[in-house]
Amino acid sequence: MNKTQVFENSISAQIVNGFVTDDRGGNPAGVVLDADNLSDAEMLTIAANIGLSETAFVSSSATEGFKLDFFTPNRRIAHCGHATIATFSYLAELGRVSDGETSKETVDGPRKISIKKGAAYMEQLAPKYRMPADWEKDGVTAADVLASLGVSKSDLDIRVSPMLVNTGNSFIVIGVKDGSVLRDLKPDFDLISAISEKLDLIGYYVFTTDNSVTDKDATTRMFAPRYAIEEESATGMAAGPLACVLHDYLDVRKDTLIIEQGIFMSPASPSRITVELSLVSGQIQGLMAGGHGKVSENLHINY
Repeated sequence: MNKTQVFENSISAQIVNGFVTDDRGGNPAGVVLDADNLSDAEMLTIAANIGLSETAFVSSSATEGFKLDFFTPNRRIAHCGHATIATFSYLAELGRVSDGETSKETVDGPRKISIKKGAAYMEQLAPKYRMPADWEKDGVTAADVLASLGVSKSDLDIRVSPMLVNTGNSFIVIGVKDGSVLRDLKPDFDLISAISEKLDLIGYYVFTTDNSVTDKDATTRMFAPRYAIEEESATGMAAGPLACVLHDYLDVRKDTLIIEQGIFMSPASPSRITVELSLVSGQIQGLMAGGHGKVSENLHINY
């Protein structure tokens, strides 16, 4: 016999698109304010009910400007770029923060946040790189990664090897030779999830610098099925690692890079992520990734 589910609690949530391009596109995140009294289990249930790739829960912090907890529909995640940008852009719109510096407390430590004319930027760490030879002890080869995307060596950007990059979260960053390869990827989500589990990845960030398809420093696609995200349209925590790869391995010698994402999704959701590198004697010491957010919907969630 079917039983009617009875919800004892409800809460307001906003859908805020992070990394919008001229108020269009971007990546939607759930934002729940004043979440101090929610348990982890309740936050997970709310995130699952919202059903977006990530939801940010905002509460007070004894040490930082705010405490942020991030949940996908199936698990906690330490950091989320577009949900951070969505949250702080929304807080700026409400007048809870103003231009200047603030910070977020997370389960993985504090991170600086900067507000500039309503756009939000979040701190990431100096990059750590692991090449394919380093993955083999974890039971993963470069050939496995290519197979999981349905590409061959001839499809790759010959200037740079696929590599695992961590600036707070780990992604495999993979350069392909042109926009047609990026558009025609055939991701095997079961394989990507298994590889991500072995290497403790958020997912893959696949890019091209093909200037026939983008006038930005790169255009990208991101796959994270381990976190119940097949593909998303803006990933600030992946754009940071890519900017580091562009600077350190592809000789893009500037301190501000623009990463595009979402143009090959169906429907397209163009997103623009700005990454500002902190350089000392040409070495990356850290970075800030950011952009604008826009509220798209208000929700009333039962849990």
